[in-house]
Amino acid sequence: MNITRFSSREFNQDVSQAKRAAEAGPVFITDRGRPAYVLLRHAAYQRLAGPSKSLLDAIAMPGSDAIEFDPPRLGAGPLRVPDLS
Repeated sequence: MNITRFSSREFNQDVSQAKRAAEAGPVFITDRGRPAYVLLRHAAYQRLAGPSKSLLDAIAMPGSDAIEFDPPRLGAGPLRVPDLS
């Protein structure tokens, strides 16, 4: 894997060269000498990010069947059904 560095100015002057360099590996784009951005091919990003999850998969709670939940009934105690008549 070949890592290439471009200053922000070099990147702005020749984006095509940065894109060609990203074919061989990540391109670090620096701002005032410090790495600020990384340019990657989309396929390389997908390998790093791993498989994507759906929203349902993200919020699923495996084993939640074992959680007991018995909420109090409305109408008795401090919680009452309001009379809207």
